[in-house]
Amino acid sequence: MGVRVAVLGATGAVGKEMLTILDERLFPADTIHALASRKSIGVEVSYGDRDLKVEDSDTFDFSKVDLVLASAGADISKAMAGKITAAGAMMVDNSSAFRMDPDVPLVVPEVNPDALDGAKKKRIVANPNCSTIQTVVALKPLHDLAKITRVTCATYQSVSGAGNAAMDELWRQTRGIFVNDEIQKEEFSKQIAFNVIPMIGDFMDGGSTTEEWKMTAETKKILDPKIKLFATCVRVPVFVGHAVAAHVEFENEISAKKAREILREAPGVMLIDKAEDDGFVTPVECVGEFAVFVSRVREDPTVDNGLALWIVADNLRKGAALNAVQIAESLNNRGLLG
Repeated sequence: MGVRVAVLGATGAVGKEMLTILDERLFPADTIHALASRKSIGVEVSYGDRDLKVEDSDTFDFSKVDLVLASAGADISKAMAGKITAAGAMMVDNSSAFRMDPDVPLVVPEVNPDALDGAKKKRIVANPNCSTIQTVVALKPLHDLAKITRVTCATYQSVSGAGNAAMDELWRQTRGIFVNDEIQKEEFSKQIAFNVIPMIGDFMDGGSTTEEWKMTAETKKILDPKIKLFATCVRVPVFVGHAVAAHVEFENEISAKKAREILREAPGVMLIDKAEDDGFVTPVECVGEFAVFVSRVREDPTVDNGLALWIVADNLRKGAALNAVQIAESLNNRGLLG
């Protein structure tokens, strides 16, 4: 028997990607509903070779589905969660709404699949932040081998992480510069075309941003609460694909050669690491791919037992939609749906 599925936020970039990946991975969906706000009723979205008409999420009867993949923002997730779970459906939420709830598992299937057993309590599973996902997928096998103590990260995050309007703004500004139009800033506080912005989210006490805090807190919850992580998160003029430069310190000795051997066999990881012009992966090459790509594995001589890694992934796929679908697959395999 198949699974009855609804995608909440189906007209957004991640919602559309969820529908695409459900089809690509042959998820056993008996029925599938595309849900969004009332203004999108009747809009058509693609699901494989089919077109689905968007239904009103406010009036939808969630007792008709076993699973809801939600990507409509934290406020909507908080408002809808009670209605969804009371109807008996399992909710996999892509927003930040429940990530730090101690009763809600925060899951990357390659890293902590056993945490899904905790989904029975609230019938909600949280999908982590995009940069966190790709980072922990790369770090997990190395942590198992040599025990990570500290990580410092600089992220290079594409504008698609901020939604469709942010992608449109990059396009408008880029085109405008070439025709000498005045730069209009709506989605970002600074010009994004031909620029980088060292701020994602809001500033917190101490000077870090909410995006940087997410990477720290989520890594601790997913991987190990003893790991110390410090991040600087930067928005870059790339449409799709996030990159992370991670400098990792270990309790035990580990060489770059051994790390490559481990990463080559690690689930979800694609190691492409040669000291030549085409021997590494950039965001352009990761678009449309499922894997987390790791390149430039080096020993860091400035610390004991240190390594440097370059980690790249499609943030709309592994950083959001794919991870959510993988969670759904794991829930189904564990008999937690229906």
